[in-house]
Amino acid sequence: MTDARSSAPAVDPSPAPVLEVSDLTVDYPQRGGRPLRAVDHLSFGLRAGQTLALVGESGSGKSTVVRALARLQRPSSGTVQLGGRPRTGAAAYRREVQMVFQDPFASLNPAHTVDHHLRRPLIATGRARRGAPADAAVRELLESVNLTPAADMAAKRPHELSGGQRQRVAIARALAPEPRILLADEPVSMLDVSIRLEILNLLDQLKRRHGLALLYVTHDLATARHFSSEVMVMYRGTVVERGPSDAVILNPAHPYTRLLAESAPSTGASREQARAARRERLDQRARRTAEQRETTAEGGCPFRGRCPSVMDICAQRPPVAAVGAGHQALCWLHREGPEH
Repeated sequence: MTDARSSAPAVDPSPAPVLEVSDLTVDYPQRGGRPLRAVDHLSFGLRAGQTLALVGESGSGKSTVVRALARLQRPSSGTVQLGGRPRTGAAAYRREVQMVFQDPFASLNPAHTVDHHLRRPLIATGRARRGAPADAAVRELLESVNLTPAADMAAKRPHELSGGQRQRVAIARALAPEPRILLADEPVSMLDVSIRLEILNLLDQLKRRHGLALLYVTHDLATARHFSSEVMVMYRGTVVERGPSDAVILNPAHPYTRLLAESAPSTGASREQARAARRERLDQRARRTAEQRETTAEGGCPFRGRCPSVMDICAQRPPVAAVGAGHQALCWLHREGPEH
C-alpha cells in the first residue's frame, strides 16, 4: 500500500501497469460547506492478465474510483496514465478502458435488441464493417459469453432475458472495442446467488483469454480472495490495507479489514437475506456519509471513530506499515513492524 500522499506503484513492480493511477482525488461539492472527499490521493496500477479487487462497504468510495477511471467523473486532482501516456484522447481511452455496470437491466436500452447493443460499438470503434463482418463479430461476442444459439439471443430485447443473461450481454458489449482494461463495478451484486459464480468465472476466463487487466469492485471478501491476485481495502476514500489476496483476507492487519471479515455473510445466503444485507449497507452508507462530513477535515486515521483499538496517537495520520511480503496497512498498530 502507498501513503495517501505518495504515488508509488502497487505491490508487484513487474510487469509494468497498463493503467497507472497516481494521487487520484475526487471531491464532491456540498451546499453551504466544505467539499466531501470521496477519494483521497489514491495510487495503484492495473496489469495485463491480473485482477485487482477493490473492497469496502457501501459509501467507501469504490464506485467513485471506477467512475473516475471510466471518465464518467472528473477527478479533482491526480493523474491516470494509459500505457505510460498521461494524456489520451477520450475516444481512444474509452476503447481501451471499458466498464461493466452493477445493474445489467439499467445499463441496457430496453428499446433495442441485443444485436443493436453489440453491433453499435463494433462499428463505432471500427472493429467491424457493416453487413456480414458485423454479423460475424456479433455472433462471436455472444458465443464468447456463452449466449447461444447466437442468432436467437441477438434478436431478443433486455426484458426477454434473465438477469444473468443481461449481464453476459453487458460483458460482451464491453469486449466489443477489444479493450485492455475492464472495470467491473460489483458486477454480480444484483444477480441471484446461484449464478454469481458463473458470471465471475466467465470474467476470469475472459481476462485470461484476452490478457485483460481487471479491476473488480466488490464488498464480498470471499470472491475477492478467489478471483483476484491482489486486494485493496478502502475506507472513506482511503486505501487502509493492500497486498496479496490471501494475506489480506486470511490475515487482515487493519481493524477495518478484520471488521469486514467478521461481518461477511455466509456464501449460502438466500436471496431475501442478500437483499436485507444490501438494505442495511445502504442505511450504513447514509450514516457514514454524515460522519464523514464531520471528520474528513480533522485529519488522523479515518477509521478511528469506529476502531476498537483506537489510541490517542490515532488523532495523527497513521504511517504505512509493512506487515508482510507485499502486504501493507495504514495503521498505528503496526508502526514498529508486523511483530508489534
